[in-house]
Amino acid sequence: MQATLAQLLHERVLTGLQRKSITKVSDWAAMYRVMGPPYAGLFGFDHHPWLLEPHDCTAEMQIAKKSAQMGFTETGLNKAFKALDIDGKNVLYVLPTSHPDATDFSSSRFDPALELSQHLADMFTEVKNVGHKRAGSANLFVRGSRSRNQLKSIPANTVIFDELDEMVQKNITLAYERTSGQPDEFREIFKLSTPTIDEFGIDGFYKESDQRHYVFKCPHCTRFTELVFDSCLVVTAEHSEDPEIRNSYVICTLCKHKLDHRDKINFLKEKAFGGTAHWEPMVSNRMAVGWYINQLYSIALEPWKIAQAKLKMSQSPEDEQEYYNSKGGLTHVVAGGRVEDDDLKACTGNYLSSSGSSLPTLKTMGIDVGAWIHFEVDEWTLDRAKYTNNVNGIANCRVLKEGKVKDFHELDDLMFQYGIKYAVIDIEPEVRLALEFAQRFHGIVRRCRFARGVSGKDIKDNEEELSVQVCRTSWMDLALKRFHRRKITIPSDTGLEFKTQVKVPVRIYAKDADGNPVGRWESGNKADHAAFARVYSEIALKLAVSHAANSNI
Repeated sequence: MQATLAQLLHERVLTGLQRKSITKVSDWAAMYRVMGPPYAGLFGFDHHPWLLEPHDCTAEMQIAKKSAQMGFTETGLNKAFKALDIDGKNVLYVLPTSHPDATDFSSSRFDPALELSQHLADMFTEVKNVGHKRAGSANLFVRGSRSRNQLKSIPANTVIFDELDEMVQKNITLAYERTSGQPDEFREIFKLSTPTIDEFGIDGFYKESDQRHYVFKCPHCTRFTELVFDSCLVVTAEHSEDPEIRNSYVICTLCKHKLDHRDKINFLKEKAFGGTAHWEPMVSNRMAVGWYINQLYSIALEPWKIAQAKLKMSQSPEDEQEYYNSKGGLTHVVAGGRVEDDDLKACTGNYLSSSGSSLPTLKTMGIDVGAWIHFEVDEWTLDRAKYTNNVNGIANCRVLKEGKVKDFHELDDLMFQYGIKYAVIDIEPEVRLALEFAQRFHGIVRRCRFARGVSGKDIKDNEEELSVQVCRTSWMDLALKRFHRRKITIPSDTGLEFKTQVKVPVRIYAKDADGNPVGRWESGNKADHAAFARVYSEIALKLAVSHAANSNI
């Protein structure tokens, strides 16, 4: 009995000493994290050598701009598990949405990790709650980015943002403010995502970091190089289903010699494990650490599959965006996805902004509210030879005046000055002042809210509240793509602010879980008030025609 107790005590002492010696996430993962197929067993870096440095980085701010399926989500999980297990820290794991993302996280990531590892299963004392997992005195909070309330009042030392570009961007700062009560050495913020467009989401954060690339010594020319997307990809077929495509390969960007896919496990081996590969910063004097990598590095994915995606990308804008974002880890704007300088030039007319108009044309005004109140006054002509119920589709827009004012009562002057038939104003942030403006011009002003559940160009009108609800994406498509279709004319003296701001929103193309095309417009943190004044005036046209015809919209 005494021998048994002594042995047990000895084992506990050894276990305690062993756990105290674990200071790196990579060591914790190698000891406790068990993976399933295709690389079953204890976690290792043979097939994802670029993950070693991100695992063990202790910088307060860490950014991973990466292509899909490169192992960074597993890195985030290992960081979370080690923080909970060894350090006793609270962790906030942020996903784009609570449903289905948080639910999927539990079923596809968290639960399998516990099923494969007895250590993890023993570590957690409470796992039933999707949004809150307890590991002794430490807590794992899983939250979606859409609800500000879900991100408040959560004390955390470590915050992990998974697929940051899909999140509500204005709530990101709120989430990592959860660490503000912690000493610097106890705080860690890890942001990871496939990118979408320039300076938005992960790309913007990455550009503020030291921008590290994974370099290695070419086995042929022995010079340090990297796999540049997609100039290092050689495609050996002209059609995605041609069997010859299986011969596609990757080359050294310097000597152009073929790099054998089967040899990647050797020439991409991390320097710490006896190889030559390592992360190299492209920018100095930055506090944030950032990593970028693309799928040409993948040891699991053969080059011909990337080549196949390249040939397929011409089939749809969704496939094109997916190729550059998910395969290349690069930002990309599909042609027609934003208003360009050439569009503005082609749509510029030979007239100056008007101070008024006595012509009996239909005039609308769109108003976006911010620190300033931006407006756009338009007059419309309809191509009656193409008569249809889609009035916006047969309308030509001529911008009479664009600009900004400070006071809501200055909008009253514009209403009278131009003889506005209908105006639409942003319902927020000045809810009361917008309502008072709509009441002063009862029947010809509506406050606008973008809402889910409204499809296409439908307008859900609430006469009692003097408000409308519309689909954001559909109306932005119509309002901004008018420049591409050359169905709008702007004055020759149009201001630089207007031109700059209408170019800000970018249409992002993607596919949902069922493979159906979906899209959205994003502006990042850039000012886009003129663009939304343009959208609101477009909505006002449909309301004006409906009002004039005294018909139900």
